[in-house]
Amino acid sequence: MSSPETHKIAGEIIEGQHRLQQRVYYEDTDFSGLIYHARYLHFLERGRTDYLRCLGCEQSKLIGFDEEGLVFVVHRMEIDFKSPARMDDVLTILTCTEKAGGAKMVLSQEIRRGDTLLIQAKVIIAVINRLGRPRRLPEGLANSFLAYDEGQKP
Repeated sequence: MSSPETHKIAGEIIEGQHRLQQRVYYEDTDFSGLIYHARYLHFLERGRTDYLRCLGCEQSKLIGFDEEGLVFVVHRMEIDFKSPARMDDVLTILTCTEKAGGAKMVLSQEIRRGDTLLIQAKVIIAVINRLGRPRRLPEGLANSFLAYDEGQKP
């Protein structure tokens, strides 16, 4: 579903984890120069989106996956804020699949600055159709999410 050129900026999957690097810009910070807490959601979303892209699954094309359509929406998110990031830091967003099947996926995510853990998150993704009703994640797609992550959690 995606071209090799797309992957150049979409990060990479190494040892079962998707790794995406992002820089903290002025727009991401508050008056103190620390990253504003809500901006971490943007970094986590970019990590999830590019993780799927590296697996060959572009979200913009999923609505036409089949006659029912396929959409991923965040159902629940748990975030532990461990340490702050600052302007100009280079962050690594790590993402992997804990569970994929039925009408949901569970993803583990971390944001790190070097070896320092800044954010730890668990994201529950609901799988719905184009009408907004729950639908099962197709088995082949679920297996592709799990194939890279067997036993690998950030």
